[in-house]
Amino acid sequence: MTVKLNEKAFEHAKNLIRKGQTTKDERDDWSEHAPTAAQQNAYLDKHGWRDYGLWFLGVDSEMDEETKGHYEFPYGDFRRVHRCGVISAESRAAQYDHAEIQHALEELHEMLDGAHG
Repeated sequence: MTVKLNEKAFEHAKNLIRKGQTTKDERDDWSEHAPTAAQQNAYLDKHGWRDYGLWFLGVDSEMDEETKGHYEFPYGDFRRVHRCGVISAESRAAQYDHAEIQHALEELHEMLDGAHG
């Protein structure tokens, strides 16, 4: 598995944070706030793979771009950046030694806390 930073998604997340399209929630909220499979499918049906990919900071280059397995490290609900999603993804990136993705998530986390702090 070769997971790399999705630069377009990183820029998308930063732009959303700058626009204030965020939810300041707590770390443990992600299990309730993360999009369900049905919500993901509905978004895909309406917006397609390109827009879907903007909500995931990691991409697995060994997986087909038109599969959910290609996209990793979600950070939002297709409308807003969730602080809990960023924190959850940040922990997972560190756990699996994806340093580039981890650093991007740390930057988003700092932006979120700065925007709300």
